[in-house]
Amino acid sequence: MSDKIPVILDTDIGSDIDDAVCLAYLLRQSRCDLLGVTTATGDTGQRASLAALICEAADRPDIPVHRGSPGPLMNGPGQPNVPQYDAIRDRDHRTDFEPYSAVSFLQRTIRERPNEITLLAIGPMTNLGLLFSLDPEIPSLLKELVLMCGVFTAGNGHGPGSREWNAMSDPAATAITYKARPPRFTSVGLEVTTKCVLGADECRDRFRKAAGPLTIVADMAEVWFRGRQAITFHDPLASAVMFEPGLCEYADGEVSVHASGHGIAGLTAFDRRADEKPHRVATQVDSEAFFTHYFDVVGG
Repeated sequence: MSDKIPVILDTDIGSDIDDAVCLAYLLRQSRCDLLGVTTATGDTGQRASLAALICEAADRPDIPVHRGSPGPLMNGPGQPNVPQYDAIRDRDHRTDFEPYSAVSFLQRTIRERPNEITLLAIGPMTNLGLLFSLDPEIPSLLKELVLMCGVFTAGNGHGPGSREWNAMSDPAATAITYKARPPRFTSVGLEVTTKCVLGADECRDRFRKAAGPLTIVADMAEVWFRGRQAITFHDPLASAVMFEPGLCEYADGEVSVHASGHGIAGLTAFDRRADEKPHRVATQVDSEAFFTHYFDVVGG
């Protein structure tokens, strides 16, 4: 029996650079069977073009890429802009993606392989909110649901009262997602991801050495570095714990989400004392071990 983990990635690649850094990791991770990529929020076509080009750079043009919903379900800012598309605008890339095909792809693929697939969501939860509303049985047919989402415990300048961007971008979808009950539900939030930061020069050097899919990521990163001088590896950490869970420590409890309300929409609250404890959240990370693992996998 293969020890590979079947994974579908749902992403808003092209806004923050860490989505692309995450996709490159999955493509280089020998234990990952990447079944497809779905894009969420804003110009999902440009996001799909970026994802497909990174897959091609990893010699995996066969990986399906599907466009998802462009906007939040009810309220929230969404994630409309795709600035890193500038990195590929003038080079050949695919644009032939069927609009709104992500949810049907997710539903079909998960139903074809019940209790085998890990769904990794690293952007606003719009596609998941639609999927779980359309077919409420789907969460129970996953092996695991892993999110880069939320703030759950005090630490590293974040804590109760703080909001995380993915959660607040589509708060109604976030609330739907956290009401789902997959066999295993893991959240990796800001308390741990913000401890995984590399400066621009080190990223440039290591991405170029890694080559392959990181070549495209390095070009995208130059757009990111126009306004910042570091990358926080939010999404790569969420992907890495699927294969190396010991990189983080966790707590079990119940997450609730404010679906609406001025200044609180998308706020996540975590109750360790709840009678039901359906959610596992990361509370501590060994950032040095994470970076060693990440670059062992991708090279560089």
